[in-house]
Amino acid sequence: MHWHAYQWVDAGVGRGDEVVRRPLSPHGVTSVLSPVRADDRAGPGSRVAATFAEVWLAVVWLAGAYGKIREELPLPGVLLEERLEAALDLLPRGVDVRWGEWLHGGRFVTIGVACCPNRHVPHPCPLRRPSHERAVAVPTLTARPTWEAWP
Repeated sequence: MHWHAYQWVDAGVGRGDEVVRRPLSPHGVTSVLSPVRADDRAGPGSRVAATFAEVWLAVVWLAGAYGKIREELPLPGVLLEERLEAALDLLPRGVDVRWGEWLHGGRFVTIGVACCPNRHVPHPCPLRRPSHERAVAVPTLTARPTWEAWP
């Protein structure tokens, strides 16, 4: 198993338009709105921010992505430490992790890591498709950062 990281920031206005946010919609792959599921946009590979061969690296990425938006949160939410503990528990068991937060100005951010292969949806790996079907090739990260580097 490996893990794909995804992140979306949208204006928040169209979040109620479930049809556009679903993968089978004509707009499903190209919509700027976050999908209903973290791996729904896995198809083209262009939304994959990073890919990890080890779960702890995916959790480090989650911590870094959250650290970048922390100052934009209007209200304190679930503590980052609790989120990371849950991610360390869920991801190795094949359960996707997805965090969604409202930001100042009515924007919405989604930060997620999807398991691949996915136990809930049989999508093929977005990075193993022919290159003409992928917008971007993302390298697998293997370097071990120090835990002190966490935000």
